[in-house]
Amino acid sequence: MKLSVIIPVYNEANTIVEVVNRVLAVNIDKEIIIVDDGSYDGTSELLNEIKGDNIKVIRHPKNLGKGAAISTGLKFVSGDIVIFQDADLEYNPREYSNLIAPIVNGYADIVYGSRFSHASLGKTHSFWNFLGNKFLTFVTNILYNTTLTDMETGYKVFRTDVIKKFSFKSKGFSIEPEITAKIFKAKKYRVCEIPISYFGRSYKEGKKITWRDGFEALFTLFWRRFFN
Repeated sequence: MKLSVIIPVYNEANTIVEVVNRVLAVNIDKEIIIVDDGSYDGTSELLNEIKGDNIKVIRHPKNLGKGAAISTGLKFVSGDIVIFQDADLEYNPREYSNLIAPIVNGYADIVYGSRFSHASLGKTHSFWNFLGNKFLTFVTNILYNTTLTDMETGYKVFRTDVIKKFSFKSKGFSIEPEITAKIFKAKKYRVCEIPISYFGRSYKEGKKITWRDGFEALFTLFWRRFFN
């Protein structure tokens, strides 16, 4: 089965080349779809140097947000399975095989990579980011009657025919709760979680998500549950 890797990127000149190289090194039949979301820090120039028959680079003329970049990337997918890959170094592409295995083996339609499973490894989370993630996951479980441990994970994997059934309105980081809300509201997809490693970076190192995005995520969870 062919894997489509969507990489939304905005101002990640320090990491984008390494991320692409790590994805290329994974021994899986794949295509890489990079969506440059209006970068101005040199990322765009670096992407001009990245070549390959299995690499597509799509550009937004201005920054629209992670959700918009994912929606754009989905239009170019040709693989059987889709995974989202952040353009920093927080998530490890070496774990693709484990993440896609439940889908390949017919056990699941969607896989979440959990940073908070007892078996996950990586850099210690900041307390407030950890608390925010756990709270949003707790609210998700109440609203959608599920038992996730990590709703906001950047590693979400889908059968292509499943993810293409949805259209998404979220432009920014609220794409994560919108995806989750639509999946569990549908009540017909097999979802499982797989432990993953996670090497979170600080705001000084370039982390972009803030507390404001947390409030937007909370609003999205409630709005999608009861009104849309």
